[in-house]
Amino acid sequence: MDLAESARMTKAHLRFWLPLSRVLGAGLLTLLGTFRVTGKYRIPKSGGLLILSNHLADIDPIVIQVASPRPIHFMAKSELFEMPVLGRVVRSFGGFPVRRGEPDRAPLKLAVQLLKDQEVVGVFPEGELSETGELLPFKPGITLIARLAAGTPVICCGLRNTNAPMPYGSLIPRPGFKKIHVNWGEPRTFSKEDSAEEILAWAQAQIQSLRES
Repeated sequence: MDLAESARMTKAHLRFWLPLSRVLGAGLLTLLGTFRVTGKYRIPKSGGLLILSNHLADIDPIVIQVASPRPIHFMAKSELFEMPVLGRVVRSFGGFPVRRGEPDRAPLKLAVQLLKDQEVVGVFPEGELSETGELLPFKPGITLIARLAAGTPVICCGLRNTNAPMPYGSLIPRPGFKKIHVNWGEPRTFSKEDSAEEILAWAQAQIQSLRES
């Protein structure tokens, strides 16, 4: 399946399955522990939007999707889509695959096109789960997306304790007995003239602050 077909399927899933998936996801999070969202009012109600977040557990796309008033297309590692059950869940929550460790520009182009189509795209700039919970160095791909979709708002999201119900290396969620917290920051737009260093520095500072507050 190519990315164009994957995108069409993703939009269909978002349209028909996301409302049900959100209800089930919210129920799952309630069973796993308490759930808190702050700053949701900062999310633009319409237009293209790029969401950047730290990455602690494979349930992070579900957590962010439940915490967002708008449907999100997530760039997710291709290995998840190869898992019979989890792959369907990730797709139902708006995921599209990216091959890690390879020069894979197709997902970046798809992300830019979705943003230009006034959709919401979620990316984990670290490119992998953080084993320790500390913020890892960001991959440069997010700067390419932000610059090619110049003028599209970018909003950061700080996650806390999503690795309590699903620790690093675990494939099955379990009660974590810690409050999962989703903290939304203030959106910002970038132009094609903004440097990659400026975009990365802003995103890293934003997410570091949001995950700690």
